[in-house]
Amino acid sequence: MESAGARCSAGGSCDPEVVCEKHLFKAKLPEPLAQLACSHHHCAFPVNGNELCIWNTATAQSLFLSGHHYSISALSFGSNINPSLVCSASHERVIVWNLDECTQKVQEGFTPRGIVIGTLLGMVLHVRFSPDDQQVAVCAGNQIYMLSAKNEAIIAKLDGHLAPVTAAEFWEKSMLISVSEDRTFKVWDYSTSQLMYQSGIITAFPLLSLLVDEENKQLITGCAEGQLWIFSLISDHNYRCVTHINLKKEQEKFCNKVWKSGKEIGEGQNNSKVCKTDNMRPEGSVETSLPILLIEHCDFLVCFHNEENTYSALNTSYFWIGTSTGLLIINLANFELEAFLSYKDYSDLSIRFARSCALTKKTVNGKVLCLITSMFEDRIAVLEVNLAALVRTQHNVFLPCGSENSLSVIARCSLLTNSPLRKGLKKNRQEPSNKTLGVKSTVKDKPLVFHNKIKSSGYTAAPRMTMFSPNTNLKKKEVSKWKTSCKCKNKEYPLDRDPPIKYEKEISVTCKPTPIFCVQYSGDGEMLACGLADKTVLVFNSSLTDTYNVFSGHDGAVNSVGWSHNKKWLVSSSEDRTLRVWSVCNKEPALVMGKENFDKTVRFAQFYFLDTFILLCCGAEFHLLNFHPDTTKDDLKRYKQRSVCKLVQKFPMASTMEITSLSAVNDFYSYIVLTAGSNRALEVFDLNAGCSTAVIPEVHTRSVHQIYQNKGSSFSTQQPEAYNLFMTTAAGDGIKLWDIRTLRCERRFEGHSSRCYPCGIAVSPCGRFIASGSDDKYAYIYEMRSSTFLHKLGRHTESVSNVTFSPSTPQLTTATLDGKLQLFLP
Repeated sequence: MESAGARCSAGGSCDPEVVCEKHLFKAKLPEPLAQLACSHHHCAFPVNGNELCIWNTATAQSLFLSGHHYSISALSFGSNINPSLVCSASHERVIVWNLDECTQKVQEGFTPRGIVIGTLLGMVLHVRFSPDDQQVAVCAGNQIYMLSAKNEAIIAKLDGHLAPVTAAEFWEKSMLISVSEDRTFKVWDYSTSQLMYQSGIITAFPLLSLLVDEENKQLITGCAEGQLWIFSLISDHNYRCVTHINLKKEQEKFCNKVWKSGKEIGEGQNNSKVCKTDNMRPEGSVETSLPILLIEHCDFLVCFHNEENTYSALNTSYFWIGTSTGLLIINLANFELEAFLSYKDYSDLSIRFARSCALTKKTVNGKVLCLITSMFEDRIAVLEVNLAALVRTQHNVFLPCGSENSLSVIARCSLLTNSPLRKGLKKNRQEPSNKTLGVKSTVKDKPLVFHNKIKSSGYTAAPRMTMFSPNTNLKKKEVSKWKTSCKCKNKEYPLDRDPPIKYEKEISVTCKPTPIFCVQYSGDGEMLACGLADKTVLVFNSSLTDTYNVFSGHDGAVNSVGWSHNKKWLVSSSEDRTLRVWSVCNKEPALVMGKENFDKTVRFAQFYFLDTFILLCCGAEFHLLNFHPDTTKDDLKRYKQRSVCKLVQKFPMASTMEITSLSAVNDFYSYIVLTAGSNRALEVFDLNAGCSTAVIPEVHTRSVHQIYQNKGSSFSTQQPEAYNLFMTTAAGDGIKLWDIRTLRCERRFEGHSSRCYPCGIAVSPCGRFIASGSDDKYAYIYEMRSSTFLHKLGRHTESVSNVTFSPSTPQLTTATLDGKLQLFLP
């Protein structure tokens, strides 16, 4: 055995700030080697088959322990530092070593001895200490033995797997979770030797690695084909699958993001070349598998907690994934790749393909020790990885931006001189003055009657018997009632309430089943508007006990409805390529823009900039319209529309055939408009500057069909900063939560069947819950800090096409394709 020392030099092709080979050991490795071990101060690996080497990371000294007659196949360190224990296992025996005692024996000139806790158990692939270091779980063949760490005693024998057990982890009290080559995982109560849960076959490839995330209560397992499977360990979730991750696809997507953004992954050409070769595989090359050898905790946030421009909006966990070709860092909140290190991209590293690996859980001065063995040679290397440098040199976009350059939903500056919003406001100020004139400056022909309205002569009316006298007392009461009702409507939304999951009632909006395509509450939560496939818009009260009004006039299905900020107007768009603005108190439209104004279907119509403008999508562009509604009638020209609506500017979305979703805030002045297209990209427009400011490619694997921003009324008084934090997108592959300031995906929500399509999304005003409809006839409630659904709401007889939270009270309304509304309360 010989040491190569620190092999990474400044003149090498690898970056010494990212990875450095501290030591290289040449020794004969056992064939069935399955598990290495690393702790805070030591690395453990077999040499010459049956001899155990403990390498001290601080002193670079080696301690050799002999006691096995056959090749060592599994190693593990204890959970406690004092005493520091290590367990080694071979075919004929399992030994626990006290490193402090062994070091003292060697210094005194004696041969150190360990405690034999098991003999002749079979081929051992994995060993694991319990959290208190009192027991050791030994995976031998198809069985798991629970052994005492102090003497040779079998506490329990767990038998049930149909193939060799490859990994085991302890979980809560006397629970043990195991995975096997039979492609299943099992949950045991080893105190009673009882099988608590048995999964079905998860994948077509053997499961090799396992980790329990205690903070998020999730089980993570990896297979031989590069697939990660995540399951929920929450008691009432019944071990349901949260998601599965294809590491090959994630690695390709990571490179594509970097390559399309035009930024290099690393400082040298070697790293940027990786991105090309990974995505452009030469013709005729063989695609290799990506076995997941290790899953370990990563101190990602610890390395950046001192930096001013770094923050974490949500509690996020990061994990190392060890494969045969390199190391990857996975964000468990959004299930995306944060960084990866490929062994072959660093020529100064001696090992290009690993047979097994181990990592230290904690970083020391921002660095992590990695122990790997070669797949084709008898070599063992100790690598030192600088976590912060690895992330920085790969992709700066993945690090949060400073507040100076970050996006803001709330307007931070006044309107620019050439801003489209300023142009629209000027027009809006001039139009009312022109209309109030009523006549032209020079009029040749005048009508006989100069008034707009002609009073009736009264001959056909019944004679008036008594004079009219106003009831002033009643008027005062009405005013007081109106004031008190306004106070009630503006009450703050309770932030600590449970989600609305209790079924309250169901109504059918029409006599026959009619799809409901859109629903939206008014700003005060008193009324609910629905757009139907039968070309009508219905308005209900919030308790769904009465129909307030019916608006008809469209010639096609109504695809969007929106309330004005003052609750006086409704805007609707339809498949008939028209836009209509309705007065809530009048069934006739106050404004109609017909087919001559749009060459394609009008979608996602909404009021904008505190009811100053209307936004709508038409094909691959969205329109900014300036409008002035007027419901008064001129008896001389009663068929002439007095309302005015003019186009201010069109904003095309880049590289897309159609805009699939649009979102903008109308509750306060905001310049930001978010659009998503059929090209799966999300684009941010600044209407103050009148241009696009950012593009996120491949937001989802499918086209985004809805964007939702936090618009709760409670934010204005209790959480004003929450407006600036998150937006939510939904597509066929799930739901994602984004930080608007950095356009970074913070969390991905999974849990429903992969065959189900999330049809609509809504965020509760308190900002804690997300609701989603689905075509599996359920509505799902997600909690912001959990990646899997919290509740599953049934009783629907058709696909849930849309969901909406009330902005004033904790209630949820769902809409279905058979024309039914359901109300849910806490």
